[in-house]
Amino acid sequence: MLNISQVYAFLDWYIRYDAIKAFFSTNMIEGSSVQEHGVKMLSLVEKHKDLKVDLEKETYIVVILQSFPPSFDQFIVNYNMNGLDKDLHELINMLV
Repeated sequence: MLNISQVYAFLDWYIRYDAIKAFFSTNMIEGSSVQEHGVKMLSLVEKHKDLKVDLEKETYIVVILQSFPPSFDQFIVNYNMNGLDKDLHELINMLV
């Protein structure tokens, strides 16, 4: 039988797992609002910070860029080729 600390440890692990899964599996649907998608992705990043999920800024940027549909491929190429070093909010503002 699990003691109370084991139960809470499992719940903490599962909440972190669920937050990471949501972030990595979220994709924008073609034609939907870029702003809404950006806000959703930023809120997931903030949730990670609250849960002390430590991913590097570059990882967040790569996942956010990959979450956009193929119509954003040219933006992504330009972003990568120009070596833009933006924070997450600046990146979303560039997309909107």
